[in-house]
Amino acid sequence: MAAYIVATVRVTNPEKFGLYLKAIAGLNERFGGQYLVRGKVAQVLEGAVDPEERVVVSRFETAEAALAYAKSPGYLAGAKLREGAGEVETRLIVDPV
Repeated sequence: MAAYIVATVRVTNPEKFGLYLKAIAGLNERFGGQYLVRGKVAQVLEGAVDPEERVVVSRFETAEAALAYAKSPGYLAGAKLREGAGEVETRLIVDPV
């Protein structure tokens, strides 16, 4: 069953957030992940969404692979670098098909 990590991101300090991005560059792929979406909200269609919000969607073959990525030492070290640089909310979604 495919699994997806969906993140919504609000960057408040682009320079500091850039350190995080450099630290995790290529890490997603090393765990078998594939970016499906990485970009800013183009238009708010419904709800109270920050129009400056960014959305990232990564696909993994299994939930175990997605969790291995999200809990890996490399990712966790990178996540520490983004502290105070923005707000990030992540979700694991498993496709039952």
